[in-house]
Amino acid sequence: MSKALYILAEMDDRDIEWLATAGRQKVIPPGSVLIEHTVRPDALYVVLSGMLSVQVDTPQGLHEIAQLETGDIVGEMSFIDARLPSATVIALEETLVWAIPWTKLSSKLMLDNSFASHFYHAMAVLLSDRVRKLLKQVDVFRMENLEQPTEEDLSPEVMNRFDLVRIRFDFLLQRLREQKY
Repeated sequence: MSKALYILAEMDDRDIEWLATAGRQKVIPPGSVLIEHTVRPDALYVVLSGMLSVQVDTPQGLHEIAQLETGDIVGEMSFIDARLPSATVIALEETLVWAIPWTKLSSKLMLDNSFASHFYHAMAVLLSDRVRKLLKQVDVFRMENLEQPTEEDLSPEVMNRFDLVRIRFDFLLQRLREQKY
């Protein structure tokens, strides 16, 4: 199922109208990079037509991990967690995308609580679905041997508030331990 359906399922008509007017069409020629690993994108993209390749850097070079087509969304992870992209996205053929600038999207999210609620819920559902699909592809042995996340694995927003977050977490744990059943 296309990622755009997750978004549209959560949005109301006003939200969809805003999405339709906030962006612009952008043509990505075959072989061109839409998103480059470790370079901050400036827009959230919806694929209108064509095909993109999502590739990760390996010691042997770039390795394709997914192909994106009509309805798929690109750049959402970096928008949500403010981290640099972990993959490069390249057009396999001439691809038309709808580009919504991050600045416009960020402003809309700050000013419109209803839109923000719909958008973030859609992103949570979309990313949850992606994790579920990924877990089906990973064998149990590898999952049991994954390392625990480190502070370096956290998003910049969490890291900027890490000391406060740690204090809040400790406070919450203490309060919950003191609760009587």
